[in-house]
Amino acid sequence: MNIKFYSYFYTLILLSQILNLNADENSDIKTDILFLKIQELESEIAELRNNIESQSYLIEKLMQESLDSSINSDASDALSVSSDIRFAGIEDPESKDQIYTAAIEALESQNFDQAFTLFKYFVESFNDEEKTPLAFFWLAEISFIKDDLDISRDLFLELINSYPNHYRIPLAHKKLGDIYLKSNDTQSAKDKYNFVVREYPNNTASSLALQLLKNME
Repeated sequence: MNIKFYSYFYTLILLSQILNLNADENSDIKTDILFLKIQELESEIAELRNNIESQSYLIEKLMQESLDSSINSDASDALSVSSDIRFAGIEDPESKDQIYTAAIEALESQNFDQAFTLFKYFVESFNDEEKTPLAFFWLAEISFIKDDLDISRDLFLELINSYPNHYRIPLAHKKLGDIYLKSNDTQSAKDKYNFVVREYPNNTASSLALQLLKNME
């Protein structure tokens, strides 16, 4: 196994330890992101994919497109990615991987506006069996963090309806319960949490839903 694999495995263990220390703070944004990132790493390790390469390729392309299209400085601060930009050779797999990686890194840095722009560009420009549903998930999660609850709900529902067999579906259902709870619709939140516990008893999302149900008693 290569060095990257051991690095991911060590990172997973470290993140798991951090998350366990903060198990009683599920509402905290950083803890939630750590938990979600653990699932991301678990999937990546299982498939032995090579991830997290240099962003120089993406940045060079974005800067060139920014200059050619006379994009304003605000767009440049967000890596100049918008619905108006189209790369030359957009189907290049390296471009796709670099955009997704840049979006994840922006998310980890809690630069939510930039992350949202990049994930949105990704789903509008590429089709990837694994990363596209994950991009929808992160768009919904970022919207939730920013209190754009209607947008978050619609994005989670789109993920559930479009990719019903994806491994993030149990957590997406749990997040819908979080949206109901944050909207003060306690009964709908309980119903959704009970649905997760009943339908996905062996998933981590079920444990989180069960803990929230206990807290609501």
